[in-house]
Amino acid sequence: QVYAVIGRRGGRVICDEMVEGSEVFLIKALIPVAESFGFAKEIRTRTSGLANPQLIFSHWEIIQSDPFWVPSTEEELLHYGEKADSDSLARRYINDVRRRKGLSVEEKLVEHAEKQRTLKKNK
Repeated sequence: QVYAVIGRRGGRVICDEMVEGSEVFLIKALIPVAESFGFAKEIRTRTSGLANPQLIFSHWEIIQSDPFWVPSTEEELLHYGEKADSDSLARRYINDVRRRKGLSVEEKLVEHAEKQRTLKKNK
């Protein structure tokens, strides 16, 4: 359960070990700060209160994606399509912080929508 929560939030486990002379299992992991909001509540819920997370800032790490990237060359347009609707991780973090601070976020709710068909047979 703990590993699933860490993995879902984009984290990675550094080490896990049993503390000698006790029933404590220690897991050290790195998760992005942007993903740490609500982490303690979720991990306690998933483990029925058995896990006690302790969040400590470790270091800064640069995200390897450009938040303002749009496909421009012909190869990129063929590979990603015109809409390139998969938001980058950096863009998602920027939008989450802007929403949390009450700032405007430039995003469309429905883009390239089509009418939905029903598969029910007509009698």
